[in-house]
Amino acid sequence: MNEEPRPLTRRHLIAGLGAAGIAAAASRTFGAEAPKEPTTPTKIEDPAKKHPKPPFKGQEQPWPGLASKMDPRPDHGEKSYKGSGRLLGRKALITGGDSGMGRAAAIAYAREGADVAINYFPSEEPDAQEVIALIKEAGRKALAIPGDLRDEAFCQKLVADALKGLGGLDIVVCNAGRQQQHQSILDLSSEDFDATMKTNIYAPFWIIKAALPHLPPGAAIIGTTSEQAYDPSPDLYDYAQTKAATMNYVKSLAKQLAPKGIRVNGVAPGPVWTPLQVSGGATQEKLMKFGGQTPMGRPGQPAELASIYVQLAASDASYATGQIYGAAGGSGQP
Repeated sequence: MNEEPRPLTRRHLIAGLGAAGIAAAASRTFGAEAPKEPTTPTKIEDPAKKHPKPPFKGQEQPWPGLASKMDPRPDHGEKSYKGSGRLLGRKALITGGDSGMGRAAAIAYAREGADVAINYFPSEEPDAQEVIALIKEAGRKALAIPGDLRDEAFCQKLVADALKGLGGLDIVVCNAGRQQQHQSILDLSSEDFDATMKTNIYAPFWIIKAALPHLPPGAAIIGTTSEQAYDPSPDLYDYAQTKAATMNYVKSLAKQLAPKGIRVNGVAPGPVWTPLQVSGGATQEKLMKFGGQTPMGRPGQPAELASIYVQLAASDASYATGQIYGAAGGSGQP
């Protein structure tokens, strides 16, 4: 027999509405967990036209130079780099973090979620403070540790201060470099040669040696080499040697440290617009044409290498060690 439908009571109605409300709330909750598709298409840009091309204005600064006084001012990703949490919770020490690739890496690391300590020469304080402000703006811990990397005791203190200030280390970027052009080996003094070797080769040795006992498995060491390691310019006799040595220590140390779970890689820029060029690293004639010989017809900007430093530090690059990643506008090696 079919039963007659019962009339709805006020209690039934309220119970039904409550169940519907719970279902709707659950639907909204689960819907919020689903990833949203990007709503704004990625802008495609012509890389050859993305940044300034030569001729550049003649300009000179005393060594080591300031990015803030260059014309045009280099782009380190201050406005363009967007993070996505790839380095969340990581702790990085970057030498030469006030300008150039070191500054670009520092900005990118902070926006990817890392706490960052930067080292720089004391006269570079104005540039360094801009970087410290950007790291803090990203909500990360920032340490400024000025000093001369040509001194072994300072390099050891640098690592100790970074370890204490950050509460550990798992990324070490040996980026600081000294570049002074000399048209002839006869013009290169032993003092200048020694300063280049200590900045570019001794300092990474001292820093890595001090940091290594504290680096956990999964840590990353990154060196900045150069296209000069593969195709040296005649007026960069000492600098080019150090960049070849950097490439070599990356490959050697990678083999030594792989069993410990520590990766070692290098970045080899081509012509990049940094204070190295305006503070004795290039002649005025070369400076005004800087980067024009590349297939792209322009120098790179530090911001264009930031993502390489992030990739080499990130855990999803776990099989990359002993590698040299180049970025030279189509003309450099590797």
